[in-house]
Amino acid sequence: MNGSKRELKTSFRASPNSIRPLYTGGPVALTRDGQWLITTMGEEVLVTEVSSGRGVARVKGDTTDITALALSYHTSPPTLITAHASLSVRYYPLPASLPEGTAKPPFLQYTKAFPRAAGAPILLVAVSPDSTLLATGSSDGIVKVWDMAGGYVTHLFRGHGGPVSALHFSFPTNEGRQRMELWTGSTDARVRVFDLRDASARVVVGGQEGKTKAKAVLESHVSVVRGIAVSEDGKYAVSGGRDKVVLVWDSKGKVIQTLLANEQVEACGLLPLGTAVEGEHADRLLCYTAGESGRVRIWDVLKGTEVAEMDGVAGVDEVDEDDEQQGVLQVMYDASSAALVSVHADQNILFHSLHSLECARQIVGFNDDIVDVAWLSPSGEEASHVALATNSNLVRVYDVGSLNARLLPGHRDMVLALARSADGKLLVTGSKDRTARLWAPRGNGWACVAIAEGHAEAVGAVAVANKGGFMFTASQDRTIKMWDLSSLSLDEDVHEPVKLRSLATLHIADKDINALDIAPNDRFLVSGSQDKLVKVFEIEHSSSSGSVKHIGTCKGHRRGVWSVRFSRTDRIVASGAADRTIKLWSLDDFSCLKTFEGHTNSVLRVDFMTVGMQLVSAGGDGLVKLWNIRDESCVATLDGHEDKVWALAISPDESTILSAGADSVATFWDDSSAAEQAEANEALIAKVQAEQDFTNYVAVGDYRRAIKLALAMGHPGRLLKLFRTVLTAAKPFAYSPEEEEEIDEIERGRVAEIDAVIAGLSALDLVRLLKCVRDWNANAKTSGVAQAVLNAVVRLKSPDEIMGAFDRVNSKKEKEEEEEDQEEDDEEEKAKEAKEKARKVVAPTISMRELLDGLLPYSERHMTRVDRLVQESYMLDYTISEMDGGMFGAEVMEVDV
Repeated sequence: MNGSKRELKTSFRASPNSIRPLYTGGPVALTRDGQWLITTMGEEVLVTEVSSGRGVARVKGDTTDITALALSYHTSPPTLITAHASLSVRYYPLPASLPEGTAKPPFLQYTKAFPRAAGAPILLVAVSPDSTLLATGSSDGIVKVWDMAGGYVTHLFRGHGGPVSALHFSFPTNEGRQRMELWTGSTDARVRVFDLRDASARVVVGGQEGKTKAKAVLESHVSVVRGIAVSEDGKYAVSGGRDKVVLVWDSKGKVIQTLLANEQVEACGLLPLGTAVEGEHADRLLCYTAGESGRVRIWDVLKGTEVAEMDGVAGVDEVDEDDEQQGVLQVMYDASSAALVSVHADQNILFHSLHSLECARQIVGFNDDIVDVAWLSPSGEEASHVALATNSNLVRVYDVGSLNARLLPGHRDMVLALARSADGKLLVTGSKDRTARLWAPRGNGWACVAIAEGHAEAVGAVAVANKGGFMFTASQDRTIKMWDLSSLSLDEDVHEPVKLRSLATLHIADKDINALDIAPNDRFLVSGSQDKLVKVFEIEHSSSSGSVKHIGTCKGHRRGVWSVRFSRTDRIVASGAADRTIKLWSLDDFSCLKTFEGHTNSVLRVDFMTVGMQLVSAGGDGLVKLWNIRDESCVATLDGHEDKVWALAISPDESTILSAGADSVATFWDDSSAAEQAEANEALIAKVQAEQDFTNYVAVGDYRRAIKLALAMGHPGRLLKLFRTVLTAAKPFAYSPEEEEEIDEIERGRVAEIDAVIAGLSALDLVRLLKCVRDWNANAKTSGVAQAVLNAVVRLKSPDEIMGAFDRVNSKKEKEEEEEDQEEDDEEEKAKEAKEKARKVVAPTISMRELLDGLLPYSERHMTRVDRLVQESYMLDYTISEMDGGMFGAEVMEVDV
């Protein structure tokens, strides 16, 4: 075992590659280069990098749902255009590059907004090919055309018999801008063609619109038109609708071909000329269609024949052919990878290659509650995939590097539990359909190789032997079953799953069994159930038989047990329960050895790590905790979820913890113990160096550098002492007789050393110093130093400079606070911060008004006291002068004589 596994972990950081919800329905867009996918989640928009699945940016919206999206390339980087249910339209410039090391992507800021862009909700948005015009179609049947740069309406088209259902700009490339058309579809089953060069259709000053009659009205559809596309040369157009046909039009508006789709068409479009499908048909005009069947189909437009068909979401159509969730809502063409991107009603997004018709990438938009997770190693080496069990009959398998997903169909009801073999090549799943299934790698995916049937209720827990040969399942029927795996064949030539043989059945609990685990030596089995008990069983197994015998019960939990786990190094069992505690049990006498308390809700998962010296737990409080077993202390709390954490898994090399839960988030926590220790060491070295520099400056009398360093280190006590020393040792500034008469009282307080320090201060250091001055000024003993420093600031810094310093510091502070919960710095930035921590403190949160409110009252009090002292000094001078030569002086003289 390597040394890293023996060293205690102290901290983990959330990885930017965590699996998060990114699509819950609505419009979707893809950038022209195919790198970024823009999806909607209610009132938010998420920008995601396609290749890695990492978040790029977010759009917060205006608290109402996003109804339409479009991308404009009139700027670089491109601009995202969003239409909201509040009838507004906004422009959001996309970032130029992917942010580094961000667990949560930053929010974008809009640069232009039209609060009342339409009189009814905008259903569709389209941008012209040259990104100069924007078209919006609303539910009141009105289409507006906007100038992208100017933000004003150029055309307004009425006449639609219902909500606008399709929009398409047609600027034929071979005609320049001589032909500029906008094609629209509506729920009245008509296709309309509007001429954008018709001056009479333009909106004139005062909002009066001219002629709005369409150039042509095409009336061959009998239902809602859902998609329109025009060829690049403008000779042909296709339109598809819910009447289950796709019509091909010529330039004169005549139907020259009808494609029988035999399904309600929700999306259709033309492929660019020269695009090949499976290496063929590059010389033909091709179009794609998709609809309620969930499949994307490619057609030869002029021949009217189907060329190819792409499969839909795996497993969806196998459950119910009439399920509306399998339908396709939108299809986009990605020229960069020659792929068709289909958006499905079940929130899955598929990338199908036109070269092979295979699904090259799948993005799962929303996972719902995640109830269990497991690490997988299809190649037998490092864990490169993770499996997720969600509120679905389909198991999700993700590639950790790219977050490319695959769905495993087979179960007929929700999957409740997952387990993996010791080498990570086998996956075991338990389901509400009363069965358990075994899965093995097959090519680029996974295939079911065995089925275990026999339970009378849902299978809620599974465990597989570390050395193979058998596995266990636990059911809500209160029984566990032992299954023989010795005859299991993993030969890829075997396509049908085998039925497993049950070796033993045992009734072990009076309530639901929540968890199972097998000891590393495969000799013991432990169970946890809702009856508050942890039970240990002895396993006997041979090539043809098996048995299970109860040998002990661990009593002590006050509520149901959710999780049990054997230590891999000691004869110990860990359990987590709904009583918010974790307990360690001895396998020798089944007594409780230790109890860990810290979670504020049920402990749902627990596991050992670091050679059995530490525990990791997950709870209903949304927290993941890391514990040291020896001193029973919680050394780290990982807060990355907003709801119960149902699932927890540790990678085989223990470098990553995967947690997932009811918030549909699966977070990868990377071990940062070594990195943070290195940062702490660097910070300590920097602190020692700063202390030494400060001592040296003071020793040689270099007060200017000493003051600046004390200010940067955030030591107001040292700073005060230095200023006192400088003021005590300072000589009065020498003025000529002429200057002496002209200078004012403020100028008289000059000290050369203080002036030199103040003149070279940055905005941040100036604000820090003024904050110290405010605190010193509140004490009569230190007010003299405060007033001397304040004198220098007022003389050397103009009011605009002082105000500007506060504005810069506070704006930077607000930005840091806003981004604090959105991103975490990468390793390089963290190391850099560690070096600066010893020399710099956090920017102070103080405004100019707060500074003045703290300075003025005390300054007035000090001024009043000084005035009173001056008045009293005059009385003293008068008294002394009278005593020296006044009326009392004469009497004294006589007495002396």
